[in-house]
Amino acid sequence: MSNTVDNNALFKISYGLFCLTAADSVKNNGCIVNTVIQVTQNPLKIAVCVNKANYTHDLIMNSGVFNVSVLTESTPFSLFERFGFSSGRFTDKFDGFESWAVSENNLPYLTEYANAFYSAKVSQKVDCGTHTMFIAEVTEAKVLNDEKSVTYEYYFAHIKPKPEKPKTKGWVCKICGYVHEGADLPDDFVCPWCKHPASDFEPIE
Repeated sequence: MSNTVDNNALFKISYGLFCLTAADSVKNNGCIVNTVIQVTQNPLKIAVCVNKANYTHDLIMNSGVFNVSVLTESTPFSLFERFGFSSGRFTDKFDGFESWAVSENNLPYLTEYANAFYSAKVSQKVDCGTHTMFIAEVTEAKVLNDEKSVTYEYYFAHIKPKPEKPKTKGWVCKICGYVHEGADLPDDFVCPWCKHPASDFEPIE
């Protein structure tokens, strides 16, 4: 049996995307996670894996409570930027953000771009190396709307901006090095130096 691990195979696992929120006595905080699952039905428990480098991780370790907002397909990239691209240690992620409310456990949850939220109280912590798995009993849960939950695959295909294609500044002849300036090269162009056709030119980006 082969021991080769193709990491790309792991991208075939279906993931949702969630905003995980927690707080201390000073401020609210949140981060984007993709590892929330239901563990048991009775009692109702969920589990979330959180990177130990995240400030939200430390808040949950200290408080033992957290909220999960289930993000929808309408979630704009700006929300992922707010909660996923900076650290709460140095920024206030809720500063200027108004689409949230407070649940019964006094923690924030998203009221827009989320179709449900769960409040949970940690009952078990599992050290997973770079991450901690928090297993927690659900204390409150509410459906907010009927929008579709966003998946990791949908995020990459429809929400995350695609890298811009480099603009062509010119074309260089691979035979003699002649440079034709401009983004377009006519199909019938002939190199004035070596007389080779347009097919022997490559773009300069």
